[in-house]
Amino acid sequence: MHTLKRTKWAIFFGLLPSLIIYIGIAVVPIGLSMYYSLFNWDGITDKVFIGFDNFTKIFGDDIFWLSVKNNVIIMLTGLVGQIPLGLAIALLLNRSLKGAGFFRTVSFLPVVISSVMVSLIWGMIYNTEYGFLNGFLGLIGLESWQRNWLGDPSWSMISISVAYIWQNFGLYMIIFLAALQSIPGEVNEAAELDGSTGLHRVFTITIPMIRATILVAVVYSISNSFRVFDLIQILTGGGPAHQTEVMTVYMYNAAFISRQFGFGSAVSILILLFSLIIVSLVNKFGREKDA
Repeated sequence: MHTLKRTKWAIFFGLLPSLIIYIGIAVVPIGLSMYYSLFNWDGITDKVFIGFDNFTKIFGDDIFWLSVKNNVIIMLTGLVGQIPLGLAIALLLNRSLKGAGFFRTVSFLPVVISSVMVSLIWGMIYNTEYGFLNGFLGLIGLESWQRNWLGDPSWSMISISVAYIWQNFGLYMIIFLAALQSIPGEVNEAAELDGSTGLHRVFTITIPMIRATILVAVVYSISNSFRVFDLIQILTGGGPAHQTEVMTVYMYNAAFISRQFGFGSAVSILILLFSLIIVSLVNKFGREKDA
């Protein structure tokens, strides 16, 4: 009994430093944001208590709802672009392919590159005058397809989505590759003996066995979509005409450009609530499937 108590205290004191750091960098800022969201404050003059007026103003702003729509687009981009692509490449690299290590490194490289570098790379690709994409289209005789990829409201969000997929799919590839390599070899051998090969084995055996990993990747992808900022801020700044503005950019413009820190804090709370609601629904759906 005494040994069990000592073990519990040892675990508690071992976790205490991490707990303190987590409270300091996560819980306290959230609490401060909730507090500041109730005030009209520019960061310099005295705070004026206005209750929930900031939230009322946000919900009545069409630009905010446009940013929510763009966030949904980014979220779906991750779910239908990054995760399937990462899984497909992981399935290919899980085979005994020549040069698999090279392709694994190349695929993961965009993840370790800073978002600023990723944004600069895609900015050069999409550049109207000397960009690679328009230059390539002109080279193969498709001048009519050339356009201002980041400045055209019809194409700007699509262009951002392509860059977002390229930036992050390598992370999911590594996650899925680790899960695939943890599948016992006996399972694949038994599947081959039963005549299950190719895509049939992938969908009936492989994917069900890494379902928990896929669910974790889905949850992370959703939460990551609500944090995307630097890629969009550097490429378009939310333009043209707010067509690529997501909630984090909307919050940044309100808090640091317009100096409405109370308003920006209210937006940050809504970002947190939206992401928690969606992640909770996904987790609930996943648990129901497991039941």
